[in-house]
Amino acid sequence: MKTSYGFREVGVDEKQGLVDDVFHRVAGRYDLMNDLMSGGFHRLWKDAFVAWLNPPKRAGWTALDVAGGTGDIAMRILDASGGAAHVTVVDINASMLEVGRRRATSTGKAGMLEFVEANAEDLPFPDAGFDAYTIAFGIRNVPDIDRALAEAFRVLRPGGRFMCLEFSEVTTPMLDRAYEAWSFNAIPQIGRLVTGDAEPYRYLVESIAKFPRQKDFASMIERAGFSRVTWRDYSGGIAAAHSGWKL
Repeated sequence: MKTSYGFREVGVDEKQGLVDDVFHRVAGRYDLMNDLMSGGFHRLWKDAFVAWLNPPKRAGWTALDVAGGTGDIAMRILDASGGAAHVTVVDINASMLEVGRRRATSTGKAGMLEFVEANAEDLPFPDAGFDAYTIAFGIRNVPDIDRALAEAFRVLRPGGRFMCLEFSEVTTPMLDRAYEAWSFNAIPQIGRLVTGDAEPYRYLVESIAKFPRQKDFASMIERAGFSRVTWRDYSGGIAAAHSGWKL
């Protein structure tokens, strides 16, 4: 993944800039495109993901949502905790963070969320500072996934939980072919119609195909030091939620 920009090989130092450009271009229509690309299922996956996290309704519990610029997961965590959680949103992309800040303001949550521009591979936080680390549909865009997982382990407190929601390998017969045809043929064209630009969505589809399958990604999480690593497939494996604990 370090040198793959979709199906194209690029330099290690080149990938992050290319990915940043993609998200600068799609930020304004990111949530709309998620609805169109997934038929709205991404909302159900995110709801299930946060329900599995099950944030407690007590003050002092902290979560770090990485690559979460638009605030979609952070706001769900905040709501699930009854407003008790302190959630910090991190994204390397300023355009995505601006979308999140506007959404937080419009929903009255601006004072309840913290937005930080930072790199998942080099987080600006001390060791053992968070109870939970979440990342949804973002880790496949990180050039050095192993380094990001190591950072997740570092910033979590003992007993803290790592959770990742990501597109994965379709495990339902026949659905895999239909999903592949939809992804490679329809999604870039929807992107062209909605945003005037198909290329960012072509990259996003290709990056899904390049991402490690469920079992392989679980092994990467374990190598980072996490215990009790498991996953749940959503919609026949189109998406999967992974969970691990710092014990």
